[in-house]
Amino acid sequence: MTRETREEMEMETCGGADEGADTLSPSTLKLYETQFFGFTPETCMLRIYSAFRDSLCDILPVVEKVCVRQLSKGESDGAEELLRSQARECSRKLQQYLERRFKQLAERMEVLLVNRCFTVPPSVLLPEDKSHSKHTQDIQEVLKLESSLADVQRAYEAEVCARQALLAELEEQREVQKQLDEILTWVRELQVAWVKEGNGSFHESFRLVMESVKNLQKAVGEVCNKAPH
Repeated sequence: MTRETREEMEMETCGGADEGADTLSPSTLKLYETQFFGFTPETCMLRIYSAFRDSLCDILPVVEKVCVRQLSKGESDGAEELLRSQARECSRKLQQYLERRFKQLAERMEVLLVNRCFTVPPSVLLPEDKSHSKHTQDIQEVLKLESSLADVQRAYEAEVCARQALLAELEEQREVQKQLDEILTWVRELQVAWVKEGNGSFHESFRLVMESVKNLQKAVGEVCNKAPH
């Protein structure tokens, strides 16, 4: 889509946010300018500030040595050491002062860079956006398509979750069916063994065994009740 359409869509998307988020709007972040130049004004100033600090750290020791050498001519070793200590302290204070002043200057330079140098006119487009300038799209239509796409994505995710749940339930049913088959196999084997041993009908014998177990449980309960505690 064209640059104007993209920026309008981004502004409409961010329109519902609170006032505190205005500093993060596309126009404030200079997203198109960053994409066009390949860097932000902040990174540009950071590199300039880093280069200044590096140069300052390289130059001040040299200046300090030259000053100490010129001022210590004809002086004693003790006086030269004192002069060197004083020069080092002066260099540290000068470095702090210059860094502080340059930082203030850099902040003003950054504002000028953002508003004057790194501002892309509306008529200037990136190469990948030039093809879209001939085929402009209605903003509302684009937003509607994106909303429909989001609905389809949510529906697809819901279908995937439902399918996973069904597969998990099917796996549980297979496990239960396997256990039931094992129980039925055990019962059949027991019936065959029971008949083979000549014990008569398995069902009738099983009923008698269950009655005997119940009677035995009752007898055990009565004995436990009558036993002294």
